[in-house]
Formats: sequence, C-alpha cells, structure tokens
Amino acid sequence: MDKTYCVRNLDCAHCAGKIEEAINKLDGVESAVLIFASGKLKLKGEVSISQLNKIANKIEAGVEIVHEETESEEKSSLKGEIAVLVSGIVVFVIALLGGKLIDSVIIKIVLFDAAYLILGHKILISTIKNIASGNIFDENFLMTIATLGAFVLGEYSEAVGVVLFFKIGEIFEEYAVNKSRKAITAAAGLRVDEVDLLKDGDFLRCSSDEIIAGSIIRVKAGERIAADGVIEEGETRLDTSAVNGEPVPVSAKAGDSVMSGWINLSGVIIVRATAAASESTVSKITDAVENAVASKPKIDRFITRFAKVYTPVVIAIAVLTAVIPSLVTGEWDKWIYTALTFLVISCPCALVLSVPLAYFSGIGAASKLGILFKGGTSLEALGKVKAVVFDKTGTVTTGTFDVTEVYSYGELMESEILSVCASAEQASSHPAAVSIVRYCEEQGIPYSEAENIRELSGRGIAAEYNGKSILCGNRLLMKENDIRLTDEEITTTGTIVYVAVNGVLVGAIIVSDTIKEKSASAIGQLKNMGLYTAMLTGDKTENARIVADETGIEYVKGELLPDEKLAEIRKIRDKKGSVMFIGDGINDGPVLAGADVGAAMLSGSDLAIEAADAIFINKELDSAVKAKKIADRTLRISWQNIVFALAFKAAVLILGIAGFASMWFAVFADSGVAMLLILNSMRVLRTKKI
Repeated sequence: MDKTYCVRNLDCAHCAGKIEEAINKLDGVESAVLIFASGKLKLKGEVSISQLNKIANKIEAGVEIVHEETESEEKSSLKGEIAVLVSGIVVFVIALLGGKLIDSVIIKIVLFDAAYLILGHKILISTIKNIASGNIFDENFLMTIATLGAFVLGEYSEAVGVVLFFKIGEIFEEYAVNKSRKAITAAAGLRVDEVDLLKDGDFLRCSSDEIIAGSIIRVKAGERIAADGVIEEGETRLDTSAVNGEPVPVSAKAGDSVMSGWINLSGVIIVRATAAASESTVSKITDAVENAVASKPKIDRFITRFAKVYTPVVIAIAVLTAVIPSLVTGEWDKWIYTALTFLVISCPCALVLSVPLAYFSGIGAASKLGILFKGGTSLEALGKVKAVVFDKTGTVTTGTFDVTEVYSYGELMESEILSVCASAEQASSHPAAVSIVRYCEEQGIPYSEAENIRELSGRGIAAEYNGKSILCGNRLLMKENDIRLTDEEITTTGTIVYVAVNGVLVGAIIVSDTIKEKSASAIGQLKNMGLYTAMLTGDKTENARIVADETGIEYVKGELLPDEKLAEIRKIRDKKGSVMFIGDGINDGPVLAGADVGAAMLSGSDLAIEAADAIFINKELDSAVKAKKIADRTLRISWQNIVFALAFKAAVLILGIAGFASMWFAVFADSGVAMLLILNSMRVLRTKKI
C-alpha cells in the first residue's frame, strides 16, 4: 500500500539520505523515498509510524514523521532561529570586548561559554543523541569535536566563531530549501476545495470532489476554475499563468475550453465539466510535481554515496594528523589544533545539499512555466540530449484540420461548393467533414440538411440535395462512380475532398492540418542551441516534408508505423547522441518510452502522457526550448557546485594539514562555501530570461 508522510524538523540533506536508507531496510517496507526538498516520505509497504520515527530520531534528533492528512501548515522557524543567532552574536561581541577590557580569565570563559551554548546547544544535543543511538559520523559530531577541542586549547573565540558561522549557514540553508520547496509544492495551491455546483436547479456550495464529467459549475470573478470544461454561458478574461506560464490574460466566451487552475478575472461564467476534478489538469500537475522530486538523478546518488565514505575517511585523517606529527615533534597543541581545523573544513554539507537543491529548483522552475518533469533523472537526461525528434500531427501542427483551398471546376462558385459539401458532410464525424462544416459556420456560408445520407467507409459521403445526387469524398469514391477527375494538378498539400453533382465533378476542397504558431521559431531556437532536429510521422512523406521545410526541421521521414519510428530513433541516437522525442498520440507511446527523454503534450492521449518523462501543459513547441534551457542550466550549475566544492575543500584541507589554515578560515571553507553553492543552486529558480 502506497502512503505519503510529512517529515518535519529535517534540516540535513545528508541525514535525509541516511534515514531513507534505514527505512528501506525495515521489514515490511518494499520501497521508501524521502524527498528532502518537499519534506515528504513516500512509502510502499506496511510499517508503523512509531517505527519510522524511531529510525528517523536515531539518525537526526527531533525529526518527526506524521500522517499527511494530519499535517497543518507550519509557521517558519526562521524568525526563532534568527532571534537565537542575534542573541548569540550579542553575547559573543560582549565576550570579545570583555576579554580585552576585563582582566579575568574566568569571566572571559563564562562569556564565551554562554555565547557557545546559545549558538551551539542544538549541535551538542544532536551529537549526544546521535552517539547514544550509534550514529556518529555526521556534521554535528565534526562541529562538536572541533569546537570542544578548541576550548581545551584555549581558542575560545575560534570555537564560538565556528558555531556562529555554522548557525548562519543552517539558517541560510533553511531559507534556500523553503524557497525551493515553495516552488515545488506551489502546484498544490491550484486545487479548489469548494465550488458552486448545479443541483436540482440551484447552485449550491459543494466540495470539488463532487464534480464529475457533465457537472455544471458557476465560477465568479476572482475564483479559480475547479475542473477542466467548456464555457456554457458568459464572457470573461482568464489568467492562465499558474498553469502554463503565459503572463497575458486570454479572452473566453461560450464554447471555449477552459482548464482547472485558471482564474476567472471578470464576470460570471457557467462551465460544463469535461472531467472530474480529480482527473483534471491541476490534479495531473500536482501529482506529477509531487512525484518528480522522488526520482533522484545519477549525480545526486553519486554525491550521497560519496558523503558516506568521505566523512569517516576525513575523521581518520584528522586523528592521524593529530597523533603522528605530535609523537615525532612533541607539539601536541599545534597538531591537535591543525586536526580540529581539518575537521571543520571537511564537513560535506555544502556538497550534499547544493546538488539536489539545484535539481529541486529546476523542477520547480519548470513547473512555473507549465513543464512537468517526472523526476530529477528526466531533467538530468534532457541536459545531455543532442537531438530532438518530433511527431507531426498535434505536435508540430495543431492536429485540427482547416479548409485551406477550394477549387471550382464548373459553374458553381467556391462558396456554393462548400455549401453543398457541408450539407452532405454535417452528419459525419470524420475530421475533414467536421472542418468543412465548421469553416462554413465561421465564414457565414449557409447550408442545409441533405437527404438519404450514406457514409461510405474509407471513401466519403453519398447524399441527395435539392433533388440532385451528391458525392463528397476521395479519389477512390470518384473512381467507383466513374466520375472523371480533372487534369489540373492540385499543388496544395492536405486531404482532398472531391465534390460531384449528378455524376459530374464540380470542385475540390483541400483540408490541411495547420502548423502551430510557434513551431518554426521554437525549432529554430533548438537548432541554434546546437541540437539536431528530425520529424518522424505516420502521415504521407510529401505532407511531412512540406511541414519540415516550413519549420526548418533537418530530417524527415513519413508513413512510419510505431515500431519503425522506434527503429529510426535508434539510428538517430547512434549518429547524433541522446534523443528527446516529442509526441502526443496513442501510437507515440512506444517511441516516447524508448527515447532517452520522452515529452508529451498534456492535451495528448493518456498513453502518451503515461509513457513520457516530461509533460508540456502549453501546446506550443516553445515548451521544449524552455525545458532544454532549464535542464542545461541545472546540469551546468550542479557540476559547477561539485567542481568548486571539491577543489576549494581540497586546497584548504592541504593548507590545514600543512598548518597554514586557521579555524576561522576553516569556518569560511565550510559555511561560506555552503552559502555560495546554495546561492548558485537557487539561480535555477530564475525563469525571466528563459
């Protein structure tokens, strides 16, 4: 059974990894993922909450695991922590000044002790509890040994300075994690709890859980739409930014589709739900974002494994540094101080937190722009992509057919040909027929209902109209009825609907799938980023090639079955490297799953959405550009953090062993570097320049 718990008072990313590992070893647990950034524990299996808390507190004292439904919104503890910090600084300053003005060792020690206890009492308590539970090798232990050792050596100010900067680093970490967590969990705030639901002729205030497909809801100005649907009555302007990242409000009227999560800015609208609230866009977004942070990228897993080995090794080196040179030189104070400095420098907090924070920030930034990654692994994989492959219909093109050309071969005018065809086709559900009828309605071309309508599968429509025999369909239908086609070549690509009256061809209507507004510019940007572009489609190669030429796609292949698309993807991967495939149809499922990164439009089929690694809420291809930029930035910042942290710490560790680094310098190497890396990771949250 899958369960989700809230994890409170968890301040250490490294400890989160250790808690997760320990829970996974419990009997009855099939799998457990502790998500540090969102403060959630996702668990599959049967285990008591008391067992979970026992394990968690054994690793980090004070951690509390509670049922998700019992979680109340916690007030930030930052104010309290800042108050403690300020108090500690005041006492520390008094101790520094008093040490110079008052010639009393006892008073000086008391003042420094007071400052130390104010700033570092949590470190001491955590260390004692951790030692009692057998969990020794963590940053609290390193800080405690280093600072108490400094006190023993008489380096009071340096001991307090270590816990002071460690405290500043902790506060800064909490701020950064809260900011990242807010970005990740913002989707949950899009849900609507109560709605005006039509029941027995009246609108009643009800839970949104009661909405089903077909329900009628009323949305007042300023309210958020609770479920996907179609406007039945009213006109308004809608703020869609929370769902798709588009900042400009859009106008909407009766007949227009709306999404859950959008805000009604003006007037009252009546909406007929096309899906239950639990199956609408907002629920899909929330589920995707909450599950995304549970998937850890390879680079994150490497850092976790690295820290587990790193901490015991540096403690062993510190012990050897304190003992061996002291035995040779007899300078115990000097080498113990050097070893303590080494311990402060070696704390792995900066590296352990900054890398996952970068990925959490990337997922949060993407969700703001209507891009849902299913995990850090997907974000990491996209950062390595070298080629982008598109399906055509519904991806590069709109997926909805429009009348693009009308040819007249006799006495009937173009509008008359459309009217005759619409009269016969209005009973058909074929996309071409629907598009012709819709075009006549939009252009104000009148049509009436034909008689004796017969739909001829795979060929077209036969009917009677104003006493005349009407045929509307493809070349095969014309051939079967011995209707001679014109020698005039039709150059426009698309589906050709021939129209014949009383056995004579009178015209042809071209119905085409139009290219999306932003497809060409998005593909151009992807190419400018150095990515190879290709289009694989089941449509005719001729149609696909024209779309490719208009949008700038480099390679195109049409008339492909799903397995043939997959084979082509593998060929492109062999030649160009990692591949992202973007599609939205049922037949795209195997290819989306087989590509290095699969991306689907939210408007696509359920199978495509399930198989994809990323979901684009916005139907335009500029989402692919934004997603790639975020992935590249996230990967780049993660490696910046790793290289900088390891290089800087290695240099300072060498200086420490050589006796050239003081404990003050060691404090900066730990807390200072942590703050720099966290700031660097938070740059991913910026979306204005994307």
